[in-house]
Amino acid sequence: MTTATTPSRTVLERFPAGNPRGSWPAEEFAATQRAQGTNAQVVMDLSTDQFLVITDTPTD
Repeated sequence: MTTATTPSRTVLERFPAGNPRGSWPAEEFAATQRAQGTNAQVVMDLSTDQFLVITDTPTD
């Protein structure tokens, strides 16, 4: 029997979707994190109406 495992994700930062610049602040933050070696991605959390910068990399 095979069990599916969901990768652990960490939210690094949250940005309101109503920002006049849209997702740009989240994208800029994620790019900074990637430049520092963290595999950061931007996703939209529809239930909270926020852009989340997440990573699968464990953080301390």
